[in-house]
Amino acid sequence: MTTARQVALITGASSGIGKAAAAALAEAGYEVVGTSRASAGVTPVPGVTFVDLDVTSDDSVAAAVQEVIHRFGKIDVLVNNAGIGSSGAAEESSLDQDRRVFDINVFGVMRMTKAVLPHMRARKSGRIVNVSSIVGLIPQPYMATYSASKHAIEGYTESLDHELREHGVRAVLVEPAWTNTDFEANNLQADKPMDTYAKQRAIFTDYMAGAMKEGHPASVVADAVVAAAQDSKPKLRYAAGSRVRQVSMLRRYVPASAFDSQIRKLNHLPS
Repeated sequence: MTTARQVALITGASSGIGKAAAAALAEAGYEVVGTSRASAGVTPVPGVTFVDLDVTSDDSVAAAVQEVIHRFGKIDVLVNNAGIGSSGAAEESSLDQDRRVFDINVFGVMRMTKAVLPHMRARKSGRIVNVSSIVGLIPQPYMATYSASKHAIEGYTESLDHELREHGVRAVLVEPAWTNTDFEANNLQADKPMDTYAKQRAIFTDYMAGAMKEGHPASVVADAVVAAAQDSKPKLRYAAGSRVRQVSMLRRYVPASAFDSQIRKLNHLPS
């Protein structure tokens, strides 16, 4: 079956930002396919069809993409939203844990992108929307691995976009700040905690809980995803809220020493 509507495939759509973005895309008129590792247990979202997908599995990715193309005839927009957080000092996480974060947040994006690109290039049309983070723009102490994964997505997407433009496909970024969802509750905690970092880790945990509670609602990020998906002349970066725009400007124009001091102050680190 081929639908006349634009088809959007969004990963990690069962909760949080992904769920809000899937609903917003459906409201905007897209035929939306959301994914979850166990779609049978997902609370239904009006206008969204769910399929099973594990972004860490090559076979699962290939099967999900082919299922969507078979059922709907095309994929116009891919939203790479699935992700996992991690917290703790860099020294406190094992390499196995670091690999787990990168396998979902970075290689998951790459798997999905590689799976849809032959289809999009053949149609000479497509949009890849990668959900990054404010910590893809700035350092975040006690979230080094997660921050590194989002920095990787920033570089990957910008480079990818230059490669794809001549083929009618664009790759763009959505950059949320702290968002009021349950994302933090599902973070991977350091699997090798050390007394050396315990005091500062506790301070960070309190700081992050407050930042998430006071963060933007998921709808702010969802609106940015819709804009990134449907803009006829897309930008590379879509800031999800004023805080990201402010931070981006500060990083660009404030002297490095002053910016460094501000990061330490915000994170309650000794000067």
